[in-house]
Amino acid sequence: MTGTARVDTAGLMELLSVSLGVYYGDFTVAAASENLTASQGKCLTVLRRGPSAMRVLAHTLTCDASNITGIVDRLEERGLVRREPSPSDRRIKNVVLTAEGERVTDTIRAKMHATQEGLDRLSDQERDSLYTLLERVFLSEPAT
Repeated sequence: MTGTARVDTAGLMELLSVSLGVYYGDFTVAAASENLTASQGKCLTVLRRGPSAMRVLAHTLTCDASNITGIVDRLEERGLVRREPSPSDRRIKNVVLTAEGERVTDTIRAKMHATQEGLDRLSDQERDSLYTLLERVFLSEPAT
Protein backbone atom coordinates (compact mmCIF):
# COMPACT_ATOMS: atom_id res chain seq x y z
CA MET A 1 0.00 0.00 0.00
CA THR A 2 1.34 3.44 -0.86
CA GLY A 3 1.34 6.35 1.55
CA THR A 4 -1.51 8.05 -0.33
CA ALA A 5 -3.83 5.09 -0.89
CA ARG A 6 -6.88 4.89 1.34
CA VAL A 7 -8.00 1.62 2.81
CA ASP A 8 -11.74 1.09 2.91
CA THR A 9 -13.62 -0.41 5.84
CA ALA A 10 -13.87 -3.81 4.11
CA GLY A 11 -10.08 -3.92 3.72
CA LEU A 12 -9.58 -3.04 7.38
CA MET A 13 -12.09 -5.66 8.45
CA GLU A 14 -10.30 -8.29 6.37
CA LEU A 15 -6.93 -7.40 7.90
CA LEU A 16 -8.44 -7.48 11.38
CA SER A 17 -9.92 -10.89 10.61
CA VAL A 18 -6.55 -12.26 9.49
CA SER A 19 -4.77 -10.64 12.45
CA LEU A 20 -7.26 -12.02 14.96
CA GLY A 21 -7.00 -15.44 13.35
CA VAL A 22 -3.24 -15.45 13.89
CA TYR A 23 -3.66 -14.16 17.44
CA TYR A 24 -6.41 -16.65 18.31
CA GLY A 25 -4.43 -19.58 16.87
CA ASP A 26 -1.35 -18.51 18.80
CA PHE A 27 -3.42 -18.08 21.98
CA THR A 28 -5.17 -21.45 21.58
CA VAL A 29 -1.86 -23.32 21.24
CA ALA A 30 -0.36 -21.46 24.22
CA ALA A 31 -3.44 -22.16 26.38
CA ALA A 32 -3.39 -25.84 25.38
CA SER A 33 0.26 -26.05 26.47
CA GLU A 34 -1.05 -25.19 29.95
CA ASN A 35 -3.80 -27.84 29.64
CA LEU A 36 -6.52 -25.21 29.19
CA THR A 37 -9.17 -24.79 26.55
CA ALA A 38 -9.25 -21.50 24.67
CA SER A 39 -12.37 -20.51 26.64
CA GLN A 40 -10.65 -21.19 29.95
CA GLY A 41 -7.62 -19.20 28.80
CA LYS A 42 -9.82 -16.31 27.68
CA CYS A 43 -11.53 -16.32 31.07
CA LEU A 44 -8.16 -16.02 32.82
CA THR A 45 -7.13 -13.21 30.48
CA VAL A 46 -10.30 -11.25 31.27
CA LEU A 47 -9.78 -11.80 34.99
CA ARG A 48 -6.17 -10.53 34.68
CA ARG A 49 -7.78 -7.06 34.42
CA GLY A 50 -9.56 -7.57 37.76
CA PRO A 51 -12.35 -9.52 39.49
CA SER A 52 -15.61 -9.97 37.64
CA ALA A 53 -19.14 -10.99 38.51
CA MET A 54 -20.18 -14.25 36.87
CA ARG A 55 -22.89 -12.50 34.83
CA VAL A 56 -20.45 -9.87 33.54
CA LEU A 57 -17.88 -12.55 32.75
CA ALA A 58 -20.45 -14.49 30.72
CA HIS A 59 -21.37 -11.32 28.82
CA THR A 60 -17.71 -10.42 28.17
CA LEU A 61 -16.96 -13.92 26.87
CA THR A 62 -20.28 -14.03 24.98
CA CYS A 63 -21.43 -17.30 26.47
CA ASP A 64 -24.36 -18.61 28.50
CA ALA A 65 -24.34 -18.34 32.27
CA SER A 66 -24.37 -22.16 32.50
CA ASN A 67 -21.30 -22.34 30.28
CA ILE A 68 -19.37 -19.79 32.34
CA THR A 69 -20.25 -21.75 35.48
CA GLY A 70 -18.60 -24.86 34.00
CA ILE A 71 -15.54 -22.90 32.87
CA VAL A 72 -15.12 -21.28 36.29
CA ASP A 73 -15.72 -24.63 38.06
CA ARG A 74 -12.84 -26.22 36.12
CA LEU A 75 -10.53 -23.25 36.72
CA GLU A 76 -11.41 -23.25 40.41
CA GLU A 77 -10.64 -26.99 40.67
CA ARG A 78 -7.13 -26.22 39.38
CA GLY A 79 -6.68 -23.36 41.86
CA LEU A 80 -6.50 -20.72 39.11
CA VAL A 81 -9.54 -18.72 40.28
CA ARG A 82 -11.72 -18.45 43.34
CA ARG A 83 -15.24 -17.21 43.91
CA GLU A 84 -15.88 -14.63 46.59
CA PRO A 85 -18.86 -12.51 47.59
CA SER A 86 -19.07 -9.07 46.03
CA PRO A 87 -18.22 -6.38 48.59
CA SER A 88 -21.20 -4.31 47.41
CA ASP A 89 -23.80 -7.11 47.10
CA ARG A 90 -23.17 -10.40 48.91
CA ARG A 91 -25.70 -12.17 46.67
CA ILE A 92 -23.30 -11.71 43.75
CA LYS A 93 -20.24 -13.91 43.40
CA ASN A 94 -17.13 -12.36 41.91
CA VAL A 95 -14.52 -14.51 40.22
CA VAL A 96 -10.99 -13.59 41.25
CA LEU A 97 -7.73 -14.71 39.70
CA THR A 98 -5.39 -16.45 42.16
CA ALA A 99 -1.60 -16.03 42.19
CA GLU A 100 -1.36 -19.34 40.30
CA GLY A 101 -3.91 -18.05 37.78
CA GLU A 102 -1.80 -14.94 37.25
CA ARG A 103 1.28 -17.11 36.70
CA VAL A 104 -0.52 -19.31 34.15
CA THR A 105 -1.89 -16.25 32.32
CA ASP A 106 1.58 -14.74 32.11
CA THR A 107 2.96 -18.07 30.88
CA ILE A 108 0.34 -18.24 28.13
CA ARG A 109 1.23 -14.71 26.98
CA ALA A 110 4.94 -15.55 27.01
CA LYS A 111 4.31 -18.61 24.79
CA MET A 112 2.46 -16.59 22.14
CA HIS A 113 5.53 -16.42 19.89
CA ALA A 114 3.87 -15.41 16.60
CA THR A 115 2.06 -12.54 18.30
CA GLN A 116 5.18 -11.45 20.19
CA GLU A 117 7.30 -11.54 17.03
CA GLY A 118 4.77 -9.43 15.14
CA LEU A 119 4.57 -6.82 17.88
CA ASP A 120 8.36 -6.80 18.24
CA ARG A 121 8.62 -5.59 14.62
CA LEU A 122 7.02 -2.31 15.71
CA SER A 123 8.91 0.69 17.05
CA ASP A 124 7.90 2.10 20.42
CA GLN A 125 6.04 4.91 18.64
CA GLU A 126 4.21 2.43 16.38
CA ARG A 127 3.23 0.33 19.41
CA ASP A 128 1.88 3.43 21.16
CA SER A 129 -0.08 4.37 18.02
CA LEU A 130 -1.48 0.86 17.61
CA TYR A 131 -2.55 0.79 21.25
CA THR A 132 -4.27 4.16 20.93
CA LEU A 133 -6.04 3.16 17.72
CA LEU A 134 -7.24 -0.21 19.04
CA GLU A 135 -8.44 1.43 22.23
CA ARG A 136 -10.34 4.03 20.20
CA VAL A 137 -11.88 1.47 17.84
CA PHE A 138 -12.89 -1.17 20.38
CA LEU A 139 -13.03 0.39 23.84
CA SER A 140 -14.39 3.88 23.41
CA GLU A 141 -18.07 4.60 23.74
CA PRO A 142 -19.87 5.39 20.48
CA ALA A 143 -20.93 8.99 19.99
CA THR A 144 -24.63 9.56 20.65
